[in-house]
Amino acid sequence: MVKAGQIRYIGIANCYAWQLAKANALAEKEGFEKFISVQNHYNLLFREEEREMAGLCAKDNIAMTPYSALASGRLSRKQEETSKRLAEDSYAKLKYDGTAAEDAKIISRVSELAAKYGVTMTEISLAWLLTKVTAPVTGATKVRHVEGAAKAVDLELSSADLDYLEELYTPHPLVGVMAQNTKGARKDTQVWMKNAPKD
Repeated sequence: MVKAGQIRYIGIANCYAWQLAKANALAEKEGFEKFISVQNHYNLLFREEEREMAGLCAKDNIAMTPYSALASGRLSRKQEETSKRLAEDSYAKLKYDGTAAEDAKIISRVSELAAKYGVTMTEISLAWLLTKVTAPVTGATKVRHVEGAAKAVDLELSSADLDYLEELYTPHPLVGVMAQNTKGARKDTQVWMKNAPKD
């Protein structure tokens, strides 16, 4: 489709670094178009992509366009604040509830820096992410969500701020699609499959 001019580039989502490297090696061998972007789960609360994927992407000039930039809203409001999504989104609960105690400390630091600079937590969280990638995927249901994302582009965090936000992170188990992206888990029922037709 790229060669036919129907699309410009191809990307991949929810894969391991070894899978992306193998796919692009095969593409090079067979004369196929390579993946030039990867869309995986990455934010201040879930930084497992830093282990291998970020290094591969930097070395091979592959764009990271992470989703869940605000951890399903958790990085946009104080821990004690809630929303309909936080209360009802079972898939987000699957991804974040298991590490809520550790994540709360990071969320608290996002809130501290937001107060220090007189900006929103969204701006702090996205400004951090923009030091790692150039095009995170953010969701918006209100105009203020778009405005907050746009303001984050102009917010420059110091290296001390970045260290402060990052230092409490602890390794997280893989969740969501990546938890299922293994041979052993491929037949397990996942949250997004609960209404799927049975074989």
